Amino acid sequence: MAKQSIFGRIAQLAKANINALLDAAEDPAKMLDQMVRDYSSSISEAESAISETIGNLRLLEQDHAEDVANAEDWGRKAVAASRKADELRGGGNTGDADKFDNLAKVALGRQMAAEKEATDAEPVIASQTAVVDQLKKGLEAMKGKLGELSSKRDQLIARAKTASAQTQVLDAMKSIDLLDPTSEISRFEEKVRREEARVLGAQELAASSLDSQFEQLEASDTAVELDARLAALKAGTAAPRQVTSGE
Repeated sequence: MAKQSIFGRIAQLAKANINALLDAAEDPAKMLDQMVRDYSSSISEAESAISETIGNLRLLEQDHAEDVANAEDWGRKAVAASRKADELRGGGNTGDADKFDNLAKVALGRQMAAEKEATDAEPVIASQTAVVDQLKKGLEAMKGKLGELSSKRDQLIARAKTASAQTQVLDAMKSIDLLDPTSEISRFEEKVRREEARVLGAQELAASSLDSQFEQLEASDTAVELDARLAALKAGTAAPRQVTSGE
């Protein structure tokens, strides 16, 4: 069960889409470092488990080879005992011949037991060999992913920073819609226009006041002349001007 769990973890990590995981992370740099640690730790665990599995497989193979060798050895002993029995029986020594035939049977029984153990171990060895091959492939895939992760580190962090900068720009653009700095300029411009208008009004008012003063001055000169003429008329010192047709 533990071996299957480790194999499942190897398969899951080997199939992991690094870019997708980083794009979904809040802090890609931290997640990237964590992924490197997770991959390295999982690879170490997998290597330990695979080493143990391989060791068990080699023990099974050694036991199988020993069973095969024992079966062959007991087979040779059975043949030797049977031949000896035949030789003794041919010489008329039936009692000893029967003993060697019994020894041959014992050897044949041991041979059968060794052959059975060897036969029973073969499917287990085949299954374990397949598991080891799968684990080795998964481990190589994990190492490949770890190498890919390491080689892409700078590139992926740069992408994350670029995405963050783009987000900041977009947020800034959104804030412009809510608080447009040009609106402050517009209000200041309007204030300047109002001040300019006030100055123009003051200038216009000053000009009209000056004209009024000149008009008053002209009116005063006319009144003085009229008073002077009236006084002269009363004193008889000046006669009214006669307007002739020739003039």
